[in-house]
Amino acid sequence: MASANLNVMIKAARKAGRSLVKDFREVENLQVSSKGPGDFVTRADREAERIIKEELRAARPNYGWCGEETGTEPGEDPTRRWIVDPLDGTTNFLHGLPHWAVSIALEHKGEVVAAVVFDPAKDELFSAEKGDGAFVNDQRLRVSGRRDMNSAIFATGVPFGGRGTLPATLKDLARLMPVCAGVRRWGSAALDLAYVAAGRYDGYWERGINAWDVGAGWLLVREAGGFVEPIRPHDGPGVDAGDVVAANAQLFETFSGIIRSRD
Repeated sequence: MASANLNVMIKAARKAGRSLVKDFREVENLQVSSKGPGDFVTRADREAERIIKEELRAARPNYGWCGEETGTEPGEDPTRRWIVDPLDGTTNFLHGLPHWAVSIALEHKGEVVAAVVFDPAKDELFSAEKGDGAFVNDQRLRVSGRRDMNSAIFATGVPFGGRGTLPATLKDLARLMPVCAGVRRWGSAALDLAYVAAGRYDGYWERGINAWDVGAGWLLVREAGGFVEPIRPHDGPGVDAGDVVAANAQLFETFSGIIRSRD
């Protein structure tokens, strides 16, 4: 049985997802403005965040807020905040690629305790609560059981638009690709982590990442039996660290060692 908070999150994610699907079908007609090279914000994105915020605030008006489009707002309850990305995979969305998601996390005292990642295009809803496991729709999730790097595939986000983390990421790829079965770059951090939780990927890492990108996926991986940490632990213990490395238990030490070898 899902908690009241998780039910509220699921309702908000599905409602926002329905709005996004309507716009996705008319992607060529979307009103698009540019926030910078390769980083677009759409009317659909803003409307989805409005829907989520309205739903969550109606149910829990005293919780804080951290959203990609509307920023951070403190709540009357300083121990809890929503962490929301209304459309993770905006570039995919704008190009008509059906790989994007709604991501909602609930943080309590600095730790994510409930998570939803909803992929409307595939009708997959990933969810987790601390101590209760992770699920996709009604199916329990477990990370993969692979033990050998040479049979494992990993996911990452390759920086674009002149972002400063590109040189470090290229070095990561140069060290990792010779010893694994492949690396995927599908353009949605929330789904990358959800796929690690589902055993579809064996691990994931990314530099220069935001809390709303990884907040929900962080808990999904942990509740599915995987390990997830900041690449540079000295930057902080959780989703605000700005980078992440995740994998199943068997591969985490080797994989994270490769990624951290320059840090």
